Amino acid sequence: MRTITLLVLLSVGYAGAQPTPPGGARRPGGFRGPNIPPLEETGYRPIFDGKSLKGWDGDPSFWRVEDGALVGQTAADKQPKQNTFLIWRDGTPGNFELKLQYRLTGFNSGIQIRSAETPGLQWSMKGYQADMDGAQQFTGQFYEERGRGFLALRGQFTYIGEGQKPALAGSLGDNAALKEFIKPEDWNDLHLIARGNTLIQILNGHVMSMLIDDDTAGRKLDGLIGIQVHLGPPMKIEVRNIRIKDL
Repeated sequence: MRTITLLVLLSVGYAGAQPTPPGGARRPGGFRGPNIPPLEETGYRPIFDGKSLKGWDGDPSFWRVEDGALVGQTAADKQPKQNTFLIWRDGTPGNFELKLQYRLTGFNSGIQIRSAETPGLQWSMKGYQADMDGAQQFTGQFYEERGRGFLALRGQFTYIGEGQKPALAGSLGDNAALKEFIKPEDWNDLHLIARGNTLIQILNGHVMSMLIDDDTAGRKLDGLIGIQVHLGPPMKIEVRNIRIKDL
């Protein structure tokens, strides 16, 4: 677990024990200097040009570009036959960091990573999903679309053994407390890390969920990236400033 813990700390910036400040100032509990700033963003490349669907593929009945964002939208009288996705066609990354901003209005959506297309269903995907919903019940969790279902709820660090269901390995914080960092119907910063058998989801600077997947039959170590339009009540998902860094 030591390597995984280090990965989390490097990803979000660690402001724990720090060197003695000038003059040897002491506070209760030990020495403490200024907070360590977040890691500087380097090595990322954009995968959305902000003005067209170039590199992306989805049902034009539900997807468009508007005001610098990819927009997927349904209405009560305009529904897909099943959950439909806008798929990034320029790669199938395995180890990477993905950053983007999203705004969800209405029902439900999600960001697919390390995913595959569903055979026989155009623009349908299966695989890991960073889940989100308008009621903020599922936002921040890892889910597997058309697969094993709930993998790590908000606030959970889970482990999946060979042929096993997810098991709680540790806590990342209280579910309700983490919910307070989500911005309903506003822009949120999402940061996803996929490295080997480990997935980490960070939302607005806070680690929301994390899993180690050692189920070799169920997991996928690379695959497609996509954005979900969900069948059901009306919803609108907007995604912008999408960039990726290969690890």
